[in-house]
Formats: sequence, structure tokens, C-alpha cells
Amino acid sequence: MRLILFDIDGTLLWTSGAGRRAIHRALLEEMGTAGPIDTYRFDGKTDPQIVRELLAMAGHPDCESEDRITAVCERYVSLLTAELAKPTQTTSLYPGIKELLSALEPYEAEARAIVGLLTGNVRDGAALKLRSAGLDFARFAVGAFGSDSHRRSDLPAVAAQRATERTGRRFSGADLVVVGDTPDDVACARPMGARTVAVATGFYKPDALRAAGATHVFDNLGDTQAVLHALFS
Repeated sequence: MRLILFDIDGTLLWTSGAGRRAIHRALLEEMGTAGPIDTYRFDGKTDPQIVRELLAMAGHPDCESEDRITAVCERYVSLLTAELAKPTQTTSLYPGIKELLSALEPYEAEARAIVGLLTGNVRDGAALKLRSAGLDFARFAVGAFGSDSHRRSDLPAVAAQRATERTGRRFSGADLVVVGDTPDDVACARPMGARTVAVATGFYKPDALRAAGATHVFDNLGDTQAVLHALFS
């Protein structure tokens, strides 16, 4: 059985900057500063990591306060709800995502795969973004989120443990596949010996993803059969 873990932003969907706008406002409202957010890169990072790093760059005295970081993230979810509900908001699925998720259903039914999430989004933020793109959060059997740890490198083990609790099987090595769009997605899989399917629908080109050590690299996930072969080979 394969445990297949999808990143969200840049891999499954694009929210047209709704998450960045919501975090920006949450930081201003809760902490009075968003630091150098205009030049700061979000991709590959967890929501709590983003908050912590921006506050540290701003020299905020509470940049290491877990309570304050949690408060910002909670405010962020509320603001993200409003951002995604705006009439002008557009959330887009990347090419082939619906088809790939549908094609994985028989593998799940035959207990050949369990499909989940591995994302830097806090759990509630992940659910909101998926819903805004027309995907059911419950479609993903397990998940590991930025609300589980601010370190992305911790998340594969969290997801694997949850999959074990659900199936009674242990997942490691080639049985675990991380699908993402950044070098950080590739790097987080390495300690568990997991394989990676990297996709260049985010901000990183195929060459950068290959250089990071991805097992397979695609321009997008539109070739369903080729992606399935990569996931199960």
C-alpha cells in the first residue's frame, strides 16, 4: 500500500494570493507589523513558520511566543474565510488534478493506496482552500498540517503515523510518496526515505526540482497515466 501525500498551494490549487493577504492582515491586526512581507517568500513553508520568521525579521519581541503565533494563525483563518468568500476571488485547480484524484479512487478501494495531505497550511486553512476549489477536505483520508508542527520536516512522520492508525500498516521508504512543488517538499521526504513527485506548477522550474533530488518531475500533473506510473513504480 502506498501513502500518497499531496501539498496544497502550488500543487493542487492556486488561491490568487488570498492566503498572503489574510496573513498580512492577521499580522497587522494581532502584532502591529507584518515585517518585510512584500519581499518574503511563502512557498514551501508552514503558516506558523511564516508568522515566526516575519516577526523575527521585524524585530518583534514576541516572535518566539507560541501563544502569539497561534493567535495570529487563528486570526488568519478568520480573515482567509472572508478573502475566499469575496465575489472577486478565484481559486483554481491545476491541470489534471480532478482527473488524478478520480483515477486514484480504485487504488484506494482496493487498499493499494491511501491518499492524504502534507501541507504547511494550518488544518482549518487547508480545509477552506480545498473547499474554495471545489474539493472535499474529507476526500483525503489523512493529513499533516502546519498546525501540527512549524517544521515541515516533521510532517511526513505525522502523516505516516495517522495512516498507520487508520490502516494498521506502517509506512516508510518507497511506500510513502510526497507530491509537491518546492525543494522543501522534496527535502522533507528525505529523512523517511520517501519518494517524491515534484511538479513545476508553483514558483520552481523543473531543473530546480531535479537539483533538489526529486524522484520524478513533471511540468504539471495533467498526464494522469504518467503520474500514476510515477506514484506506483
